[in-house]
Amino acid sequence: MKRTLLAMSLALSAAMPSMADDAVQMVSADAAYDMDESMSLAFIFHIDEKLAEQDVFFEKVAGSGEVFRPTGATRNMDAPLFAPAEAVPHTPLQIENTGPWPRGKALGMTLGEWFSAKGTGNYSCANGKGIVNLRFENLVPNGLYTVWHDFAIWPPTEPFLGFYDTPLGSRDGTENVFTADENGDAKFFRVITPCLQLTGEQLIAELAIAWHSDGKTHGPMTGEFSTQTHVQMYVPLPKRTGL
Repeated sequence: MKRTLLAMSLALSAAMPSMADDAVQMVSADAAYDMDESMSLAFIFHIDEKLAEQDVFFEKVAGSGEVFRPTGATRNMDAPLFAPAEAVPHTPLQIENTGPWPRGKALGMTLGEWFSAKGTGNYSCANGKGIVNLRFENLVPNGLYTVWHDFAIWPPTEPFLGFYDTPLGSRDGTENVFTADENGDAKFFRVITPCLQLTGEQLIAELAIAWHSDGKTHGPMTGEFSTQTHVQMYVPLPKRTGL
């Protein structure tokens, strides 16, 4: 599935220099790429890269019926969060595209609760098998989540062709699901074959987690962003060694 705009472009410019020396692997039949690799993962929000949050919205004026995307300048952490009445496309590079849109369903949490989430983990690859081990805190209590391996052409085309979201693990979306406990804590562990596709010469890559406010997963598809599916955090993946 394709996102309409790139959520990673600014994040990658900050993340890749510090990670450029990590040993990484391109998924390939060429034995030259069958190297061991390992790396730590730290999840971030869109606002950490000075972008607007993409899938949750708040009212600047309570009761107005109009909702906006939060930005780094949003200070009211007690503001209730909403979905829009109709799906709003991802436009992370259009920083000024923050609304308003007609208010939809309440999401049952505040902006501060959304931003209290934390995600860390590690990834390793050896002999063509990858191990993804993730830990999360302060997610949506009892929330249903999925993990996505996302990538896009880089440098971007004009207009941008899109960001492709693939389920982590099997392509049918049966291995990328997890549920937070009543405190919002969760662990996610998977052994995957082949290893992750990392950032390359003409490709950027990330891992992202999405909360499903409709209480459903959608198999190999993400579900409708902003109304059903809400990307909460993501982590840029580094370049392959030698690029």
